[in-house]
Amino acid sequence: MIQRRKTKRIWIGRVPVGGGEPVVVQSMTKTDTRDVRATVRQIRRLQRLGCEIVRVAVPDMEAATALGEIKKRIEIPLIADIHFDWRLALEALRQGVDGLRINPGNIGARWKIKEVVDAARDRAVPIRIGVNSGSLEKDILKKYGSPTAEALVESASRHIGILKDLGFDMIKVSLKGSNVNLTVEAYRLFAERFDYPLHIGITEAGPPPLGIVKSAVGLGILLNEGIGDTIRVSLTATPYEEVRTAYEILASLGIRQRGADIISCPTCGRCNLDIIRIAREVKRRLASVPTDATVAVMGCVVNGPGEAKEADYGVAGAKGEGILFRKGKVVRRVKESEMVDALIELIQQG
Repeated sequence: MIQRRKTKRIWIGRVPVGGGEPVVVQSMTKTDTRDVRATVRQIRRLQRLGCEIVRVAVPDMEAATALGEIKKRIEIPLIADIHFDWRLALEALRQGVDGLRINPGNIGARWKIKEVVDAARDRAVPIRIGVNSGSLEKDILKKYGSPTAEALVESASRHIGILKDLGFDMIKVSLKGSNVNLTVEAYRLFAERFDYPLHIGITEAGPPPLGIVKSAVGLGILLNEGIGDTIRVSLTATPYEEVRTAYEILASLGIRQRGADIISCPTCGRCNLDIIRIAREVKRRLASVPTDATVAVMGCVVNGPGEAKEADYGVAGAKGEGILFRKGKVVRRVKESEMVDALIELIQQG
């Protein structure tokens, strides 16, 4: 049983983060935020896939002023990602965003930071301090020589200090790098020193499958140690792939599950069925079936029957046919050509 790290609880809109609440899945749009229609369309699809918080880039004032209309048309909390210009943060808050992602130290003079903090406090809007190995402060880089775990934590501590000095404590933190070991160590160090909720991720992880592997390894290690209150899988791919991967990571650790958990045979020389095709088709068909069942698709006479019996539903195949299982009991034999339809029908029957 994974023991979650104890953290403070904050609220992003109606979604609680930290304080023992379920790990929240989020993503970031890849549209031009100024294109309200495209951005809303992407967010709505992300929500259908289980995205619970969405972040959008705010590069200029036109994007900032579009946030209000986007907010009106979506149902999940909206976070504005802002760098350098405090006026964009103020406008985003006026437009009704539920969260800000800023680094206080890079938006200028203290009075500018105070304006943003005061406006966020008045609206009960949390701020995520997003430390990234690729954009550390020059003096910290000089001190450590390179982006190290200690450097990331010192940067986060500096930004936290700025906010706390201004009487603001609705804080969430991320410490991301593209290197798995660096990122894991940074989060571990931070978790030892602070109790703020953590947004975890491996930044710029790359395209699938590389990015999926790096994210699964890094996030898997942290989540298994109880570290992480909300996650984003960063892929050079559609945001939909990010959300699906996030849930698969959580499900693999028994933390959260959305959709079926498919167990399938890797195939070998004993297999006399096209299990690769069958498993792929079962996964595709189950994407639209609301179930969190464990489903086994097996083609091996050695492990197949046992795995299928242990699953909620399963099919164990032999040459040209297979046996359907429900809750450990044999239902009937089916031909290979009927396996997918029969298995999906069985799952839908419950």
